[in-house]
Amino acid sequence: MSEHMTADDHAAATAPLVLVAYASKNGGTAEIAWWIGETLTAEGVDAQVRTAREVDDLSCYSAVVLGSGVYAGRWLREAVRFARRHRDPLRRVPVWLFSSGPLDPSAREGDLPAVPGAVKVGDLVDAREHRTFGGRLVPGARGFMARMILRQGRGGDYRDRERITAWARDLAREAVSSPRRL
Repeated sequence: MSEHMTADDHAAATAPLVLVAYASKNGGTAEIAWWIGETLTAEGVDAQVRTAREVDDLSCYSAVVLGSGVYAGRWLREAVRFARRHRDPLRRVPVWLFSSGPLDPSAREGDLPAVPGAVKVGDLVDAREHRTFGGRLVPGARGFMARMILRQGRGGDYRDRERITAWARDLAREAVSSPRRL
């Protein structure tokens, strides 16, 4: 600790700051990211929630949560590009991944395996964990496939907020126990 730094300054400089970055096509994954950020903050961990596209620098973060919507079994390009662009700094901090996508109750019934793109991103950044949450597809969704699914009556909101916030509470405990800054 610098002799000009107060204890509060030191605590602020060493307190974990977690980035929750996401790629979302129709807003469901964005909302999950915000729920995670709100939970981290409620648990005493500073968090910033931002789209993966808008993040240029990771140097102030001690951990990263990266999420993507899953469409046709694939992570969104924006999330994959984020991981590739920031591969080296991401490998130096704790990283957790989440996917949002199944439009059925399967994600509530147990842990689903990550889609291949999420597995590749996890390997690329040495992620600690991946979690799949249910997705949301509601009227007004963009994309040809989304509109077809809605016409077939298979849309809905399959996200489980309690499960998401419980996971975020676990992340908060881990982020506090292993704060590292880039």
